[in-house]
Amino acid sequence: MDLKLYYQKRRDTESKIPDAFPLIVSQQTDDGGKAGSCAEVTRAVAAKMITEGTARLATADEAKTYREARAEAKRAADEEAEVAKVHITVVPSAELARLAGGKKEKA
Repeated sequence: MDLKLYYQKRRDTESKIPDAFPLIVSQQTDDGGKAGSCAEVTRAVAAKMITEGTARLATADEAKTYREARAEAKRAADEEAEVAKVHITVVPSAELARLAGGKKEKA
């Protein structure tokens, strides 16, 4: 493998990627890589993976679908977090004893 050629190809690929964080789609590889997984990565990582043949840039439709799915997942997580909020009230022990025993405290 000619390293000069490899790194030149990587730099060329990186310069052609317009987004700072492009969406890539994995491709099937001989060492067990699965095709079809999407990820948003840096331009340098995308160029490396494209040059090595382990990924490709996502199409506009794939990017739109991915971003819609991520937005929906965030909405669902936000709703779940809102439901899971716990409200705590701090009560002095004397007040707690009064409330629990039904006794009135003398002032």
